[in-house]
Amino acid sequence: MSTGNPSLTAADSRPAVPRTAPVPVQFPTGAGRALAVLRLATGAIFLWAFLDKTFGFGYATASGNAWVNGGSPAGGYLGSVSGGPMESTFNAWAGQMWVDWMYMAGMLGIGVALVAGVGLRVTAFAGPLMMLFLWAGEFPPARHLSDGTPSNSSNPLVDQHLVYAVAMIVVAATSAGRVWGLGRAWERLALVRRYPWLR
Repeated sequence: MSTGNPSLTAADSRPAVPRTAPVPVQFPTGAGRALAVLRLATGAIFLWAFLDKTFGFGYATASGNAWVNGGSPAGGYLGSVSGGPMESTFNAWAGQMWVDWMYMAGMLGIGVALVAGVGLRVTAFAGPLMMLFLWAGEFPPARHLSDGTPSNSSNPLVDQHLVYAVAMIVVAATSAGRVWGLGRAWERLALVRRYPWLR
């Protein structure tokens, strides 16, 4: 005579399999390091641009045009836009304080996030959005500027802004901040565990 519980089926008697969080994508050491290099190099571009425009180290920004000396970080770029559907809008924005602050906050935020390896999902959204605006300023599809001179565009679609945007998305999708970055520590924060989109 069986002493077992007749209400139990064979499936019910199987040991329960514990539920665990999805396993993050794992990459071989070489791939992980390569993605970390991509992250750091891209971040350094934005961090340097922020520092140069702020203090005017004499590379892209002369000392007299530095932000700390009253220069407009975005004014030169926006004022020189001479083609594309956003030309008049960008020209009107040139020298506006709110535009300068948003531009510099974006450059600093993207640079710090990529170099530190934190907040990459936010960066993968905000960064490409900023790159879209910069792409529209150069507007590579245009063969001629508004005054009729050649635009010297070498590619109608892909320029450095699109490449930067793709790089931001790739490093976020692959959790590249965990290698040579603070990504793992960042992901353990209570706030980030509660709101995974902050990773």
